[in-house]
Formats: sequence, structure tokens, C-alpha cells
Amino acid sequence: MKNRFRLIAIVVLLGWILPLRSQQTWVGIEEPLTGDSIIDQVVARADWYSKIVGEFQADLYVRGRLKVYNRNWLIKFVPSMFRFYKGVDDYIIETENEMRYSAPDIYDLKVKALTGTFRRNDGELGDVMEYFNMNVYSSDLLPDKLISPFHDNGHKYYYYILDSISGTRQHPIYKVLIVPRYKSNQLVRGYVTVRDGSWTIVEGYMKGRVDQVLFEAKIEMGDEGSAMYLPKKIDVNMLFKFVGNKIGGSYSAVFDYKDVKLAGSVPTTIPKNRGFDLTDYYRLSVDMTSANEDSSHMDSVRPYPLTIYEKKLYSDYRQRLDWLGQDTIKHKKSRIFWGEVGDWLVSSYTYRFNNMTTLKFYPLLNPAQFRYSHSRGLSYIQRLKYSQIFSNDKSLYVSPRIGYYFKDQQFYWRLDAEFVYWPERLGTVVLNVGNGNRIYSSEVFEKMENLPDSLLNNLDNLKLDYFKDYYLQLNHKIEITNGLLFEVGLSYHRRMLVDKSNLKNPNIQEYLSGELKDTYSSFAPRVRLEWTPGQYYYMDGKRKINLFSKYPTFSVDWERGVKGIVGSNGKYERWEFDLQQKFRWGGIRFLSYRVGCGAFTEQEGMYFVDFANLTRNNLPDDWNDDIGGTFQELDSRWYNSINKYARAHIVYETPFLLFKQLRKYVNLIESERLYGGILFAPRLNPYAEFGYGIGTHIFDFGVFTGFSSSGFESVGCKFAFELFR
Repeated sequence: MKNRFRLIAIVVLLGWILPLRSQQTWVGIEEPLTGDSIIDQVVARADWYSKIVGEFQADLYVRGRLKVYNRNWLIKFVPSMFRFYKGVDDYIIETENEMRYSAPDIYDLKVKALTGTFRRNDGELGDVMEYFNMNVYSSDLLPDKLISPFHDNGHKYYYYILDSISGTRQHPIYKVLIVPRYKSNQLVRGYVTVRDGSWTIVEGYMKGRVDQVLFEAKIEMGDEGSAMYLPKKIDVNMLFKFVGNKIGGSYSAVFDYKDVKLAGSVPTTIPKNRGFDLTDYYRLSVDMTSANEDSSHMDSVRPYPLTIYEKKLYSDYRQRLDWLGQDTIKHKKSRIFWGEVGDWLVSSYTYRFNNMTTLKFYPLLNPAQFRYSHSRGLSYIQRLKYSQIFSNDKSLYVSPRIGYYFKDQQFYWRLDAEFVYWPERLGTVVLNVGNGNRIYSSEVFEKMENLPDSLLNNLDNLKLDYFKDYYLQLNHKIEITNGLLFEVGLSYHRRMLVDKSNLKNPNIQEYLSGELKDTYSSFAPRVRLEWTPGQYYYMDGKRKINLFSKYPTFSVDWERGVKGIVGSNGKYERWEFDLQQKFRWGGIRFLSYRVGCGAFTEQEGMYFVDFANLTRNNLPDDWNDDIGGTFQELDSRWYNSINKYARAHIVYETPFLLFKQLRKYVNLIESERLYGGILFAPRLNPYAEFGYGIGTHIFDFGVFTGFSSSGFESVGCKFAFELFR
């Protein structure tokens, strides 16, 4: 009897174990099933699955709800944020879109209709739409922002844990948890469900952070056929937090595919014999210029009905509009005036006069307008942008900007204007007017060659900031053939003594061969040739849009000062050569380098050193404008005191470097950067600079150390707010 019960127990136990054993092994493979092995199968096919769809067209309906949990006046610092009504905390927005996709990873989205309960409908919609372009099999979920769990090096960044098995024994579906190894805003956590055999994704859920937004995205893939490789529904929940402001958003996107072409019927990579024109592949990513805002139209295309509460949001909104329409003109003008002034002080504001004309103001009281560096101190920069599109895609762009450097007590201003008259050939007339660095003449630094290093190393002991510099440059550039840009122009500088008492200073005369004047002018024709081999591009109407190249950009720049024209005093010739390139180095790692040289030749009389490539950008747009081409710790006056140079720069950027282990506890750091540069020049032979920096969604920070031939020179930092930039 005991043996019988023992036999029955063994049979029952085997009956329970064997099915599990069969579900947790590969067909024909005896290795145990794990989360890693499942994801390995997905990754092995991910590159093919990401390209298996060559083209598709789809109708995309998006409905979003925003809920204001907390709000204060600081919300006005957030550019492109919806303008909220006082006392109204719930909002709705709906869009009807036409989406087209062409490989590789190129989306064209046209917003056909848009309705909502906001004052204006151009807020965060554009940022939300990129979540609906996610290709779950791609190596980065959002370009340059999130590292995909299905990256070929994903095991370096993620743990994969088999959670459960569902489906049938013949067609099991595996749920695998995705856990980041480090706390990083480039990594996500969540899960995916995977079909056995085909190793395609059934459903994915991922949560993470992009800038100030916490997000959750749930992606449901199609069930069979070509739809199996495409999402049928995407739900995105977002939570925006900023200094006491807390705003939630939930969006649902439903796809209705009309025409799906798989690999084989269309090319999924750029054919080698296609040339460099990718017009058939690339289009504008988002087009909202002709969106229908009629609510009755949305009623006819809505794929699922509004809830009772959503209907109430629309009803309350219409009542609000009726009340505003009955408001007195006096009160309306007062409210509009103070509202516009308040927006202008603390937030970016774009006035759209029509679909072809825009004027963008940047906030006056935004911390992002400030930056700091050890060599230049605290600075404040302000700008605005005007753009006008004409017929045949001709365009005018005007951008005045001002800046103040508190350490040097220097005020800088600049006006840039571009008129594109031949967009197919990049035919452009460019005007630049402004003031440059304070500068001293050629004869001064020629005499400096005889000064002892002890005096020369402390430029503050030499009162060399003799001249203010005002300039006007007029250039014309055109593309001769693809990638070869030819530019010709004129440059005029007027240099004026800062302190005219120096005219009678006997100590200054020792630097000069003749009498010192209070004003010097220079007039110079200029020619620049720039070549980027293998330049890919596409045509947007008549406009040519350059995209990328696998090769570096080469340039040669020539300028010759001519005496006697418009009061020009000096004669000189300037030559500069430059080579630069930036490329992706796997995942979201980047490497960029720049090398170049230059010299002033055939000098005659008084002239002033002012290179085009080796210069300080006094009014940069962002962190990268003056990083990777400038020596941060080098005194600004050196840039105008050397008449020949050779230099090289390199920058490496990666999400994980020195603070890789620290990411287990801190996720503020989004990228780490290494900087290196070397400069060969008279009296600086050589000067080298090395730096390390971090990038976050709030600020950029770097530490730089300078060395000359005599040893250590200085160490300092650079800081810039990048919040919402």
C-alpha cells in the first residue's frame, strides 16, 4: 500500500514538474529559460524587426487630459507650456493626424485637426508626439535620450528577470521584467511580453524620466501579420514637476494603418546607388500649419466617444469663451497688457502674425540667460528672433542679441540677419554687425616678443586693452555643388581708443614705430570655401536641408586688408584652415574633434589680429556654442595677441563614465564629458587644456585645467543653466 501511494505521489509530482520544465526550455535546446536568454533572442532579431516595415501610412488619433495639481507663478518660466485659465485645473486636447513612415526610422506627422480647452493649442503637444514615434526594437527609444533595453549592449545597463509565463504550452508568452543597473535618466524600467518562437513583442510597459517629465508608456503591438511589428495603441502618462508646480497628463493614441509595406517590397536601407538626395525618405517631422480647429469636425472622426466628464470640460470651455466675449473692452485690454508683460518677463513667447511670420521673445528674468566661467565671470545674454517665409520658400531671419560680462564690465551686442534668396542652392546674403573683444595693435605684440615671461604671464600688468572694436560683415554664400559651399564678402572694422589720454602717454610710445592715433579702420575682402564630402540632404519644397555626412568638414578662409579704402590704415593677409567632425559612437555616445591652423602674413603698417576660427564667442546660444573650439582657461586677450597658431580639440560624451557606480544612488547626471585641447602659438608653445564635465536637465557644469610650457597655469569651472533651453 505504501509503495502504491509512493508511486502515485511520484507520478503526480512528475506531472507537475514536467510541464513547467517543458515551458522553461527552448525548443530543441536543453538550457534553462531565463530573462537574459529571452531578451537575447529578441535582440538577435531586433535589428531586422526594426527595419522589417519599409513604409506605412496611418491615421493617428490622440486624446489627452491635463490635470493641474499645484501651480504657482514660476510655471511662466517654462517655455511652450500651455497657458492656463485662473481657477481651471482640468483640460482636454484632441488631435487627428496623418502619419507616414519610411525606413530607416523617418516619420512624417501632419496634424490635420486639433481641438482643446486651452487658451492656445501649441503647448506641449509637439513634445508628446515623439512618444508615439517609438520603435520598440530600435537601439534608442527616443533619439539621443533613452537607451533601449534591446540595445545590443543592453546587458551593460539592464537586468532581465523572467516574471511569468502565460498563453498555451504550444504558444507560450513570456513576461520579462526590465530593471536598470544604475539610476540614470537614460534608462527605463518596466516589462515586456514576448512570443515564443518568433520572439516578437506583444506588449511593453516602460517608465522613466526625460528632463522635468516623469513618464509611463504602455505599448500594445498588433496581433498578426504585418501589424505584429507595429503598435496599435500607445498610452502615455506624464507628470511634470518644477519648483512646486505639479501637472499631470494622460494621452492615448490609436493607430489605424492603411498601407503597410514590408521589407522586400520597398528598400529599408538607403541604397548605395541612390546618391545623397534623401527627399523620398525625409520629410518634416511635424506639420501643424493647417490644422483644422473646428470641434464639429473632431466629432465626425473620433474613434471612441467622449466620457461624460470630458463632455463637461468642453461645455465649461464654451461657457468660458462666451463670458470672455461679453467682457468689457477696457478690462480685456488691461488683462491682455499685463498678461503679455508678465509672460515676456519670465517666459519665452512666440508671436505668430500668420503661418509665415513669427517673432520669438526670450524671457528677461529667466536663470537660463545667465552663465558663469572662471576666466570670464558671470554673464547675462538676451536675444530675440524674427523669421519670415516668402513665396518659393525664400526666407528672412533676423536675430539681435545683447550680453554683459560682469567681471570685465563689458557690454556686447550683435545683429545677425540672413536672407535666403535661392533655397535650392543655399544662396544666402548674410549681414553681421556688432562689437568684439577689446584689442591692441600688431605693433604691441611684436614688441611683446622681447618682454620677459614674468611680465608677459601677467597680462594685467600690461595696459593692453587699448581699442574698442566695432565691425560690419556682409557675405554672400552659395553651394556650388552638393557639400561644397563658396562664400565671398567684405569685412569692415573700426577700432577706437578706450582712453584717449594714452595719446600722450610716453610709456606707450615705446611699443610703436609711429604716432598713436585714436581711430583705426580696416577694410578687407574675404573668401571662404567649405567642403563636406558625402553630404546627405533632402528637399522640403524648394528648401535644401542638409542632414549628415560620414566625413569631416574642411574649410579654408582667406582675408586681405586693403589700405586706403574707407579710411583703412593697415595691410595684411589672413589664412586659416579648419577640419571638424562629430559622430555617434554607438548608442548615445558621441565623439567630436576639431583641428586647424592660421596665420597673418604680409603685414604692413598697423593692423589688428582677429581670427575667424580661433576666437571667443561672446554671445553663445548654448553650452556647445563655445565648447570644443575654445580654450576655457586661456585669457581672452591671448586670442588677439598671437599672429599664428595651430590647435586641436577633442570632446567625448557618454552617459556613463567616472560616476558609473554613483548612478546607483543619484540619477541627476545625464551625460559625462571629457575635453582636451592643445594650442601652439608664439609665447604659448604649447598651451594645453583638459576638462571634465557633466550634463543634467537643469544645468551643465565643467572643470578645466590649463598648462603651458612652464607648467601648471590655472584651474577653473564653467556653469550654465540649460533648464528648458
